[in-house]
Amino acid sequence: MTPPPRRPVTGRPARPRPAPARPATPSARPEARPEVRPRALPPAEPRPSTGSQRTAPGEQRATGEHRAVPLPLRPTGPRPVREPAPDTGGQAQVLDPHAPTVTTYTSGRHGFALPVRAAVVSERSAERFAERARARRRLAVRQVVIGVSAFVAVGSLAWLLLLSPVLALDPARVAISGAGTVVAVDQVAAVVGGRAGTPLPRLDTVALRDDVLEVPGVREARVMRDWPRGLVVELVSREPVAAVPEPPSTSAAAPDGPVAGFALLDMDGVQVGRVDVPPEGLPVVRVPVGDARTLRAVLTVLEALPPDLLGQVGEVSAETQDTVTMVLRDGAEVVWGSAHETALKIAVLQALRAAPASAGSAVFDVSAPTLPITR
Repeated sequence: MTPPPRRPVTGRPARPRPAPARPATPSARPEARPEVRPRALPPAEPRPSTGSQRTAPGEQRATGEHRAVPLPLRPTGPRPVREPAPDTGGQAQVLDPHAPTVTTYTSGRHGFALPVRAAVVSERSAERFAERARARRRLAVRQVVIGVSAFVAVGSLAWLLLLSPVLALDPARVAISGAGTVVAVDQVAAVVGGRAGTPLPRLDTVALRDDVLEVPGVREARVMRDWPRGLVVELVSREPVAAVPEPPSTSAAAPDGPVAGFALLDMDGVQVGRVDVPPEGLPVVRVPVGDARTLRAVLTVLEALPPDLLGQVGEVSAETQDTVTMVLRDGAEVVWGSAHETALKIAVLQALRAAPASAGSAVFDVSAPTLPITR
């Protein structure tokens, strides 16, 4: 007998057969991690919402649900240092690096607090900062001390050089030389003594030299400081080289007439003195009165003569600048002529006076030195 065909099932689909459970094995199971529950915010007041309006971040929906806010990760870094407290004996307190500092942030109309870590400074860095601050203070103090010391030193030096009596001129320490026979040393000392007490750095040596040149008989002067309180005055005197007769006013036109005295002239024709009798060893010059050119020619010849020959000259006369004639102290006459070729004429005259053939000659004519004549 044939079984009737099965009718298809048209209802629910057949459920799959569950797999058989596997037997438990003794393998180690991983430890369950502790559940971190988010920090719930306090419920906010519901507010009406519109269909297309979004909820701002950090705000709660009107349904009363709360969003979890994750905590920030723990930062790493050096340990914070707090300033020394009065009761710690000057020792810095090390804060707990994991202790958060709570700072309040505002989100929307509601505020919430999050732990924010404070800035940390290592103990070594704090020491370096303090040492740098101390170094800057020491440098500032050193600069002030150096500046004040320099100012005091400069002021003291200026007072010592310009105002103090340490370097003041002492008249007893003034040395005068080169006065010769016509310069009065007392007059020069009186001029220098007028600057007594003046510090040498402030002494005007140029002005003092000009004052010394005003002294009669001084031709040239040189003034030098002699530290710490002295001066050296070197003079070039106007030594007379000729005595010119001064006729009386009534007989000024007679050169050979009576004289009232003798004027002492130097090589520049400057009168440096006056005497009644010509000095020993000084030649008497007779030239026309007021003839400066003839006088200049005679003085030029006398200036060029060597000392031994000049000492032998007793009188010089000239009518013009080309007719200079000298009379020696032994009575010999020398016809000199003009002031040209003076050096050659001197050599020829000395040779003639030394030659045996010229012994007893009374006249030596060297006006033409290449053709001298003796008589």
